[in-house]
Amino acid sequence: MSEPQAIVAVLAGGGAKRMGGAKATALLAGRPLICGPLQAAREAGLEAVVVAKASTVLPPLAEQVVHEPELPLHPLCGVLAALELAGARSPAPAVLVIACDMPFLTGELLDWLAHLRGAVTACVDGRPQPLLSRCHPLQRAILRAALAEQSSLAAAIATLEPRVIDERELSRFGDPERLCFNVNDAEDLARAESWPA
Repeated sequence: MSEPQAIVAVLAGGGAKRMGGAKATALLAGRPLICGPLQAAREAGLEAVVVAKASTVLPPLAEQVVHEPELPLHPLCGVLAALELAGARSPAPAVLVIACDMPFLTGELLDWLAHLRGAVTACVDGRPQPLLSRCHPLQRAILRAALAEQSSLAAAIATLEPRVIDERELSRFGDPERLCFNVNDAEDLARAESWPA
């Protein structure tokens, strides 16, 4: 029997200090930044959930919002909250971990990642891209231990011994740098606005 298809966890619980807060609601091309990755999930035909803190400012959403703890401030909290949700299902689906500030993801890419097996993460120009990863609820204990050690998200995902998707594979779905682009500050937002459609 094949592994169940994945769900998409859009992480939105970060502090967004460089953006002045409320990153998910920052406007890009006239719509909230979080709408880009959610649209990609819909195009892939995948269920998406938004993982955020109860205090996170979000726009109106059709998707389920899953709350992670207010503390600590670590993206692994969001990943673990999504894995808990998935692990409560039978059979448990894998989880595609993406960020709310990745406006150029495509449904085609997410669909392809959903159908891979095991842990997966992206790498562009030699830089790990842990916010484009795939993991499974069975790996929660490994990631909880990484959180307890305050490992970075990239280091935590690496402990899963994932298949690494590089530029060669990502380029089937578009420009790898664009696909993995994160909007972290006003300069990034302006760059995203100027990027040709």
